[in-house]
Amino acid sequence: MTGIKLNSCRLFFRKVKMRVPLKFGPETTTAVVCARAEVVVSGTGAKGASGWGETPLSIAWVWPSSLSYEYRLSRLMDFCLNLAKAWNSSTYTGHPMEIGRQFIEGELTSLWKQVNEGCGEAEKMPWLAALVCNSLFDLALHDAFGMFHGISTWETYTKDFMNYDLSWYYTDKYKDVFANTYPADYLIPTKKISRFLPVWHLVGAKDAVTQQELTGDEPCDGYPVLLTDWIEKDGLKCLKVKLTGTDSDWDYGRLVSVGNIALTSGVEWLSADLNCTVTDCAYVNDILDRLMWEHPKIFKMILYVEQPFPYEIEKYPLDVRSVSARKPLFMDESAHDWEFVAMGRNLGWSGVALKTCKTMTGALLSLCWAKKHGMTLMVQDLTNPMLAQIPHVELAAYAGTIMGVESNAMQFYPEASKAEARIHPGLYTRKDGVLDLSSLGKEGFGYRMADIEAARTEADLLDAWEEA
Repeated sequence: MTGIKLNSCRLFFRKVKMRVPLKFGPETTTAVVCARAEVVVSGTGAKGASGWGETPLSIAWVWPSSLSYEYRLSRLMDFCLNLAKAWNSSTYTGHPMEIGRQFIEGELTSLWKQVNEGCGEAEKMPWLAALVCNSLFDLALHDAFGMFHGISTWETYTKDFMNYDLSWYYTDKYKDVFANTYPADYLIPTKKISRFLPVWHLVGAKDAVTQQELTGDEPCDGYPVLLTDWIEKDGLKCLKVKLTGTDSDWDYGRLVSVGNIALTSGVEWLSADLNCTVTDCAYVNDILDRLMWEHPKIFKMILYVEQPFPYEIEKYPLDVRSVSARKPLFMDESAHDWEFVAMGRNLGWSGVALKTCKTMTGALLSLCWAKKHGMTLMVQDLTNPMLAQIPHVELAAYAGTIMGVESNAMQFYPEASKAEARIHPGLYTRKDGVLDLSSLGKEGFGYRMADIEAARTEADLLDAWEEA
């Protein structure tokens, strides 16, 4: 056996206010609490290492509900606290993929069932929320493993570092399919990773697209507000358009409006995100068909459609082949893990939008299963600031997506990442339509924590993280 064991972990929270509101489905978000974990690990001998993981607790995305925002946030923060205790008591050893899988199937599942006992249906925490709360600990473990060995974490997903091949992770049906293969077999080799990644800008449903949409309440903080200004400043080539999924005329008009701006501004690609609000394929098909006939150039620019349908794929097993026949259809919220990805493929979904906030362990297992079964990949943002941005962008680089990565924290809370941006300017500022990965370190996820903390001190930036 080769690997590490977790000795201890610490949990931190930080509230970050958005400079402009972000609409998720029926809710509008104006602030977010980010959760960060540090883990300390050890292996053979006296050597030890620490690792870091982070994610925003994006309430509207992980737990859409009429329950108050404060209630849901408190539930998630309490769940993070319970997870920290569980991780501190964990006795698993091995590779982070092995530890992560056992923890998800064991402690995480058990704790999630416990917190939902006695709750009414509306008050039950979704599994997606549980995964997000666990992701920071899982990410920190993967980072620590690379730090422990003094190499990039991405170099550890091989036979040399893992005790089991991929057949150990999947059900008996796939044992032969994944025998003698490892995650590295489905990742882009480090030597072939591009330094630059095309980056997607989020056009939120509350964003001002034209001058006429300005209300006078927009911030005056040196950052763009209008879409055309963002396109010019960052050299954008890819726009992700948030839609309502409940007002087809507005959604169609929004795609036309953004599409016309794209056509005259050098933008090459669009995607449409309906955030789980649609329950009938005809809703999406009618919009796409109308675009095809009335605005064929805009229709041609749409690279894919993202998760129009409810993420409870077991509860809403819609046959979506009519949509994916028109445009590639990507699972996002419903792609909790590889088994949900398998369900989606059987229903006609053609691609998977990976997210590090569902745990790196789970993201890699979904990636391997999807690639093995001919599904294409994207890596979507959760408005990741600070440390959360780094493994998110790296996952896109190693996954081999159809077109770069979505990254929008610089739109909504750029000041939160000022210390990190001093060390990794190309990851927190979009230039010529791309992100630049060249500043990353060579160990773990390449955070370069010592340099970030030195930059924070040098710039006299206040550390707003509070240890739980």
